[in-house]
Parts: sequence; C-alpha cells; structure tokens
Amino acid sequence: MPDDARPLSPALQSQQPIARAATSSDAAIAARGLRKVYKGTKKSGPKEALKGIDLEVPRGSVFGLLGPNGAGKSTFINILAGLVNKTEGDVSIWGFDIDKNPRQARASIGVVPQEISTDVFFTPKEGLEIQAGLYGVPKSERRTMEILRNLGLEDKADSYVRFLSGGMKRRLLVAKAMVHDPPVLILDEPTAGVDIELRKQLWEQVMRLHERGVTVILTTHYLEEAQELCDTIGIIHKGEVATVKPKDELIASLDRKALMIVPDEPIEAAPSLGALCGAEVRGGNLYVDYRPSETRVGDILSAVNSAGISVKDLSTVEADLEDVFLELTYGSDRS
Repeated sequence: MPDDARPLSPALQSQQPIARAATSSDAAIAARGLRKVYKGTKKSGPKEALKGIDLEVPRGSVFGLLGPNGAGKSTFINILAGLVNKTEGDVSIWGFDIDKNPRQARASIGVVPQEISTDVFFTPKEGLEIQAGLYGVPKSERRTMEILRNLGLEDKADSYVRFLSGGMKRRLLVAKAMVHDPPVLILDEPTAGVDIELRKQLWEQVMRLHERGVTVILTTHYLEEAQELCDTIGIIHKGEVATVKPKDELIASLDRKALMIVPDEPIEAAPSLGALCGAEVRGGNLYVDYRPSETRVGDILSAVNSAGISVKDLSTVEADLEDVFLELTYGSDRS
C-alpha cells in the first residue's frame, strides 16, 4: 500500500513531527536490531527476550506474528505499545520513531489485549468517549456511534458493560482500540477462549476494518486461523526471527508432502519404504511422508507395489502452516 493510501486521522495530522523515521515506505512497523534484556534474579540472571530482531510489517497487510510461548511476541507488542522499554535497537510505527516521536508512534496503533479488561461501570458509549479523550481526540472529531455500529454494538451503546456477553466485550476492546482511528491494529490472541461462532463474528468485523485500509497484526495459537486470514507470516522463536514471508510462499517453501494411498484391501501394518520415507497406517489407508526434493512419487509407488500392496486410489496432502511452524520452531529441537 502506498504511503498516502491511508491518511492519518485529523487528531494525528495536527501532531506531525519535524522528521519521520528513515524506514521502508511500505512498512507499517519496522524494527532494526531490537533487543530486550530483563534483569532477572540473582539465581536466574538476565534473560534476553529479544535478540536483535529485524522485522518489517508491510502496510495494508494482515500480518500473522506467530511463535511458541516465551518466544518474545508479547515483549515485542509491549514495546510497540509503550509498556516495555527496549534495551537497544530502532523501532518505528507508521514511520514515527518510538524514541523521537513517542506520542505520534503510539497514536498510530491500537492494541487489543488478550485479556478482557473493561470497566463494567460504564456503558460502551461512555467507555469509548473516555478512551477518545485520553488520546486527545476533540469531541467534534469523535466517531463513537460509527465505531459501535461498525462492530455491531450500536444497540448496546447505553447498556452497562457488565451485562454484555463475552463476544460483545471482545468487540468492545476492538472498538476502544479504534477510537483515535489508528492505521495499525494489533490483536493479541483475540479469539482465545471464544467459541467458533463468536470467532467468526469478530473476524468479520476486523476484516471490514482491514478493507478500509487498516493494517492488522495478529498473534494467535490457532494456526488454521492465521492460515485463513493472514497474507504475510512472521515467526519468532527464542527471541529471534525465524522467517518473514508471504503466507503462500512460506508454505510452498517447506520441502515436505504426504501421499495418501488407498489400497484395494485395507492394511494393518505399514511396509518398509526405505530411509527417505516415513509410512503409517490410518483407517486402513497408507500415509507416506516424503521430501519432493529427494524422493519421487513414482519411486514410492514402486516400493508399495514391491511390498505386495495394490493401489486403488491416491492423493497428495500438501503442507500447511502448522507444518511450517513446527519445522521452523521445534524441528531443530527434535533433531
């Protein structure tokens, strides 16, 4: 998305800095050499949560930030939100350096936390008005009812938050993150503990925001969710960036496939197919894991034939994001 594709909100335009950060023009978030070291205790010593990561989030993308527990995702998000001080490195949000222009940088993002934290003694309308005031949005520029309408909460505007369902409270968190019209929205595990129907509703609302030009950054443990929604994936492991690639390119880069073979007669035990293939029986069918760069399908079928198995049908099972995630995070640990 070009630099001027999504203009800053009126409130933010009035706070333009003298100079913007020298980063890629299409980066919504840019980090260079970002480190965070926690002091720790005398017993455990310092802990390096982020080890000099370089990471760019393209503007206009739905960016999946993935990684195991303790990988550094929350630390990275908290640095962006101004809740954690970095140890060293450079970070910019929408072109604003978080050290040189902290006010503009923080005004450029909205963060939806994982935990539901809302003031139950206010109505959604009152809560959004208070949040807008904290961001310095003038009353004449506030879009409280428009935001509530866009997130399906207009009819609950004057109801106390304590009477809202869990799904409505989740949507309210998104609404509060959007009161200052930020160009970047960060969602930290937004559907954790939410049922399937509520997850669907929430993502419909978020994707509408994305269609308006908002860059969305998502952390999630639901890999099928990331695969369905994201166009770019970044994986962090042990405080380092394992990879950042367009989703389709990332999945295609994994040199692993599975062949499902349906025999004429169900089999109970998998035959030995050599060192390059792993075979197992599931539901009477034979599943063969192989690397296309090392093994041809024809060679697998020849080995199956030699084992006395007659093939009725076969199909290829392509790799998915879960396979890539496991390969890049736990693969080296298992070897």
